[in-house]
Amino acid sequence: MIDFHVHLDLYPDPVAVARACEERQLTVLSVTTTPAAWRGTLALAAGRPHVWTALGFHPEVVSERAADLPWFDRYLPETRFVGEVGLDGSPSLRGTWTQQFAVFQHILRRCEDHGGRILSIHSRRAESEVLNCLEANPRSGTPILHWYSGSVTELRRAISLGCWFSVGPTMVRTQKGAALIRSMPRDRVLTETDGPFLELDGQAALPWDVKSVVEGLSKIWQIPASEVERIVKENVSRLLGTVR
Repeated sequence: MIDFHVHLDLYPDPVAVARACEERQLTVLSVTTTPAAWRGTLALAAGRPHVWTALGFHPEVVSERAADLPWFDRYLPETRFVGEVGLDGSPSLRGTWTQQFAVFQHILRRCEDHGGRILSIHSRRAESEVLNCLEANPRSGTPILHWYSGSVTELRRAISLGCWFSVGPTMVRTQKGAALIRSMPRDRVLTETDGPFLELDGQAALPWDVKSVVEGLSKIWQIPASEVERIVKENVSRLLGTVR
């Protein structure tokens, strides 16, 4: 199984979770929220080939961690994965919008400068603006919209721009999420948990809880869970080939 968006460094015992992922041969993309977390999070992947690490700068923290941006530039050559990055248009973050936009544009331009990256992108209440930025920076890499929750119209636009999608437990359990998933190209769908931010039955989701996403996709796509796993595994293999 594959969890393509999880915050390993934010679990109470990240080493134990990383070790368990490797023991289960569960491939995870460990995203970060600030460049300052890069070195420590990367260390969790040492000796664990199933644990991949992304360099991120979450839109919720850009205003308080503005001084970290030069560290993003410094670490970018060390990874092919970037995330979690993007924009958030929630009312509570309106005051940081200008800074969010500047940081996201900076990140996309630096990715272009370095030949493109695989990007895990946050787009809550900012789908149109995120797509505008991607359209303006077409060589930034392969964008994956994490937990997409926008309109069907913007989804069609995202598909036309070459976006991929990582879907989690909440999406497969809700009517809107299932409808969006049905409109996504199956060959661009990945599975995720967004743990530990996401909770399942009152507990922080763990990477192996991605099994519930596989089961949800099985019902939505009306195919066996084993076929879902095969599709997602093949998708990841192709995704890795999009950026060298």
